[in-house]
Amino acid sequence: MMKTTLSLVALFFCSLLAAQSTWTADKAHSKIGFEVTHLLISSVDGNFDEFDISATAGDTFMNPSFDVTINTASIDTDNEKRDGHLKSADFFDAEAHPTITFKSKSVEKTGDTTFDLTGDLTMRGVTKTVTLKGKVNGVITDQRSQKLKAGLKLTGTLDRTEYGVGEASAAIGNEVDLVINLEMAQQ
Repeated sequence: MMKTTLSLVALFFCSLLAAQSTWTADKAHSKIGFEVTHLLISSVDGNFDEFDISATAGDTFMNPSFDVTINTASIDTDNEKRDGHLKSADFFDAEAHPTITFKSKSVEKTGDTTFDLTGDLTMRGVTKTVTLKGKVNGVITDQRSQKLKAGLKLTGTLDRTEYGVGEASAAIGNEVDLVINLEMAQQ
């Protein structure tokens, strides 16, 4: 009886693993964006243009595991002078720290289409655990590729000074709001 029960448990977990597949970001329809307060009265937004995002998830994309690498020097705030300063040692130090990474550790379902994604974010050589709010906007079959595509949004807030990205300043807010819109393609 014990042998049968263990076999059934093993079969159950193997079927869960088999239901998972690899997904990659469709870069033409994805954006890693951020927003930070300037002079306490306005906001400046920007994004990173170069990134690689892969995930492991099932067909509903509700239990994802992410691995993200961002090219730090691809920061774009629509102002070349500001972008150059952000790439410098005063902020991201893109030459010494060419990538920003995120590796998820856990996911907790919070609703029918929502989840909390917790993982390690590394910037400027500093790693901190962060939790992002996730929402799956939908999953469809792409008519051209006949493969599944998932649309989702991830949001969160972090303190840039905890990563050594600039110093505390009245001119620039410490809190950075992340808004990440993804279109993931099942492989």
